[in-house]
This record gives sequence, structure tokens and C-alpha cells, in this order.
Amino acid sequence: MSSSTAQIQLDLDNDHGAKLHFAGDWVEGSATPEYLDFRPQLLASAPNTLVLSGEGLGEWDSIFMAFLLQLCNDCRERDISIDSAALPASAHRLLQVATTVKPHKPPEEDSPPLLATLNPVAMLKGVAEGTRDSLAFMGEVTVALGRLAVGKANTRFSDFLTFCYQAGPNAFAIISLTSVLVGMILAYLGAVQLQQFGAEIYVADLVVIGMLREMGALMTAIVMAGRTGAAYAAQLGTMQTNEEVDAISTMGISPVEFLVVPRMLALVAMMPLLTIYANILGIVGGGIVAGGMGITPLQYINAGEAAIDSAHIFVGMLKSFVFAVLIAVAGCRSGINSGRSSAAVGQAATEAVVTAVVYLIIADAAINILFQQLGI
Repeated sequence: MSSSTAQIQLDLDNDHGAKLHFAGDWVEGSATPEYLDFRPQLLASAPNTLVLSGEGLGEWDSIFMAFLLQLCNDCRERDISIDSAALPASAHRLLQVATTVKPHKPPEEDSPPLLATLNPVAMLKGVAEGTRDSLAFMGEVTVALGRLAVGKANTRFSDFLTFCYQAGPNAFAIISLTSVLVGMILAYLGAVQLQQFGAEIYVADLVVIGMLREMGALMTAIVMAGRTGAAYAAQLGTMQTNEEVDAISTMGISPVEFLVVPRMLALVAMMPLLTIYANILGIVGGGIVAGGMGITPLQYINAGEAAIDSAHIFVGMLKSFVFAVLIAVAGCRSGINSGRSSAAVGQAATEAVVTAVVYLIIADAAINILFQQLGI
């Protein structure tokens, strides 16, 4: 064999053993054999033991070690014992260190059977675990807000302004479209019934009260859950993947204070304003439908003004604050707890939207029942 050209030679013996000779220079930039080209020869011989010999080996670097590591991992899977004592001492020690721990293989995730997913006990257990995690996360956020109140939190005002712009002005287009259409839908549904009694003028009352108390805050919250809540989850999930959250924690900075609090405060600050904006556009959308029913703009405005009450406005604003907190908690919790892969980030974004919508529906029902009992 030439002393400069990297070569390998496999010799078999009568005891189902084999000896692999390495020769030449195994360095970067030189023509070295590929393990995938040698692998069929090894599998065809199927030895019980494999002795590695480096008698004719010249210079070597990581190219040689990469070949050896692939060889050792492949032999380990096929229960072929390897003897590397005949290699250069440094290569033998490196190979021992590299093969001390078995290669990591992610566990295969078997999809649970259908009956297991429909098991009421398992479903209740999952709900309980999710509720516990949410309460724990809200506790951390409460502590961070307390530190912010006394001026000890690592929260930047510039981040708060950036997230305010993302959650506020950037959402005007979608909020405008949905609000006008929701107002028109409310007016149309009310008109179909009220026309039977000749009471078309009460369409204004239906639209105004419906938008102020219910649809303005709820539809805005649903849009923000799909838009901003998912964005929070994706942003924080990507930071988990890039180990940025770990870096922040290593520097002694609380991720909740630095990442979660500005996002939550921005959404809490923008949601009431977006709700007011949605209420106005929803009432305008209802006026468009009312105009097609023969109601003049002046009649619509007068009837709508009479239906406006401070209690309706209070209920809608309270809902907007509560919804903002729930959306921020669902989005940030899913992002912070995300795994470290692209699939996990997508799953976190999906989980954020689903969780936020469930929170919104439960909170909306609870608030409506509460105020009904209070007579508000």
C-alpha cells in the first residue's frame, strides 16, 4: 500500500473474525474512502469481531475519527465487537471517549388508541394538569408584576412600546373588517325577526347593546387570540429553540419579567382601545343594514344613542381587560413551555390559540352570568 494514499483492507479469518487495516494519510483535503462505500463489504462478511489496525497509517485528523465513529456505531447495532488497541494511542483514546455513551435516539411516539383519547378520566386529568400549569404561570406573572410595581423588574419600556404597536395599529385592518361585518350580521338577524312586528327601529338597540356588551369585546379577543396570541407563542417558542431563553436565565434575568410582562401589558393596554374601535365600526355596519330597511341615519343615531348605557360600556371594557390577560397568558405560557424543534413551535402556536379561545368562552359565560345575577 502507498504511504500517502488513504486505503482500507478487510481481511477475514476462519473464526468468523476480521481485521481492518488502515493505511495512508487520512487528512482534510485528501481522497479518503467513504464509510458508506465500505459498509456493504462489512455487512457481507458479517464478522463476530473486528480488529482495527493502524500499522500503515500516516497522518490523520477528524476525517479518520469520523470514519471510525460511523464504523463503531454500525458495529454496535449489529453486535460486532471491536478491538481498537492496534490503532495509534491517541486515536484509540479518542474513540473510547466518543463511544462511551450510546448515540441518542429520540423515543418513538406511538399515537394513543382512540378509546384512550376519549377516556373521561384521562381528559379530566389533562384539564387538571393544564389548569395547574396555567395557575402556576399566572403566579409567576403576578410576582413579576409586583416587582415591576416597585421598580425592580427587568422589563424594558422600549419592548412595551414595540409590542403595543404590533398589537394595536397593526391589527386595525383585520379588526375593521370583522367589526363591520359583525355589526351587519347582528342587524340583519334582528331585522328578520323585528320586521314581522313592524319594529325595525329596534335594530339600532340590538346592534348597539350587542356590540357594547358582547360582540365588540368577544370578536376582537378572538381575532387577537389568533393573531397576537399565536405570534407570542411562536416568538417565545423560537427563542426556546435557539436557547435564547436559557441565555437570559443564565444572565440572572427572569424570562417572565423580560419577555412575558411587556407583551402582556401591551395587549392589556391595546385591547380596550381596539374594543372601542370595534364597537364604533360594528354600529356603523349595523347602520348600513338599517339603511336598507328604510331607517334613516338620523333615526338610527337617535335610537342607538338612547340605547347606550354606562353599564353596557362598563361590561364591554371589563371583558376586554380580562380577555387581554387570558390571551397573553395562553400565548406566552405555550411559547415558554415549547419544545426545541420547529414542530414544537408550531404545536405551541396551535395550543396558544385553542387554549385562548377556550379561556375566552368560559370567561365570557362567567362574566355574563355574574352580571345577570347582579342586575347589571
